[in-house]
Amino acid sequence: MMKKRINLIVIVTLMILGPFGMLSFAQEVRLGALQDTTGATSDVGKDEALGVREAVQYYNDMGGINGKKIRLFQYDYGYRVPEAITTYKRFRDYDKVVMVLGWGTGDTEALSPTINADKMPYLSSSFSGHLCDPKKTPYNFVYGTDYSTNARGAITYWYEEVWKKDPKWKELREKGVKPKFVCFMDTASPYATAPIKAIKDQATILGFEIGPDQHVALTALDTKSQVIAAKAFGANLVWHGNTTMSVSAALKDAYALGLGADHIINNWGFDENLPKLAGPAAEGAMGLLACALFIDEYPAKKTVIEYCKKLNPGVPLENRLIRTVQGWVKVTLAVEAMKIADKAGKLNGPGIKDAFESFRNWDGLKKFGGQLVTITPTDHRYSSVVRVGRVIKGKPQTVGEIDMKAKFPDKWDSWLGW
Repeated sequence: MMKKRINLIVIVTLMILGPFGMLSFAQEVRLGALQDTTGATSDVGKDEALGVREAVQYYNDMGGINGKKIRLFQYDYGYRVPEAITTYKRFRDYDKVVMVLGWGTGDTEALSPTINADKMPYLSSSFSGHLCDPKKTPYNFVYGTDYSTNARGAITYWYEEVWKKDPKWKELREKGVKPKFVCFMDTASPYATAPIKAIKDQATILGFEIGPDQHVALTALDTKSQVIAAKAFGANLVWHGNTTMSVSAALKDAYALGLGADHIINNWGFDENLPKLAGPAAEGAMGLLACALFIDEYPAKKTVIEYCKKLNPGVPLENRLIRTVQGWVKVTLAVEAMKIADKAGKLNGPGIKDAFESFRNWDGLKKFGGQLVTITPTDHRYSSVVRVGRVIKGKPQTVGEIDMKAKFPDKWDSWLGW
């Protein structure tokens, strides 16, 4: 009689829990997320962290990984490499995650030998081109066009669409003057310096004159000496390699001191906050976009906003950035890879790696304004398409795209790993 009663309780419990109820107790997919919400890149990191958590909740509400609930372990590391290494060991040894959503370039590159040895899939917010050559970093993946391809695309787009066409530069063009180019970035930051070799190579290909680099700290509020040096060189174009806060400081100083140059900005320095922080100094500035801006219209916007309100109602929607959408892109790519691996019965490091490398023109990120994704066992670059934005009438917006593989087919393969 007692045995029958216990069996009845189990049956009733399962009926209440539903088809995934037993799995949610017996099985879960553990996912690590390293974030910067207090450090030097927290101006962009805080918003991405919100998007990651909201997206994970959404996918759990949709059934998780083929019925298995995602358990998210999300930690702030303050953009400190030693803290990242310690947190990674916690993910691996105590949290027992199947993969990690990483953050910065310095920490991701420092961890890559350990990641490879552990066979831990690592999808980072660092889009460093150095992480895209699977011969060197087979377990590293990115969820946006890599920094080097982006930088090459930005300077190429400016050269073709602005230098060659804008009346502002007509007199210099007609005199046959080479455009003069300088880089503003934190020269001690692996993130800020990651694409510099590539963009200078592209500047050389296009026939630019390259001036001396200007060191701008990630937390800089005053860049007057750097602007004065760029003005003395006669810069026509400035590349900004930092995040939004220090980029906005440089734009304001360039505006105030009459530099007169145009500006192209990496994807972590260009967002809805830029014109808010830099004011009229941001007008006309060009930047790179990994996906739709939060303020754009995109197919998944209603869902993104719903989860913003549901999980973080205290954060005003007007304060949200493209970083929220990037968080969704990141989690969506990870979830798809884990689903593929799980269906194949290989929800582990090598299985998830194989899943990432199976993407061929996958369109699952289009609903967030992302690119078609192709990742192969020999090339982990997410896309060759560079999306360019520009601040027009005080708002950032997409102005064009350039496919660097299509434009430079003879060079594309040789650029892997730059």
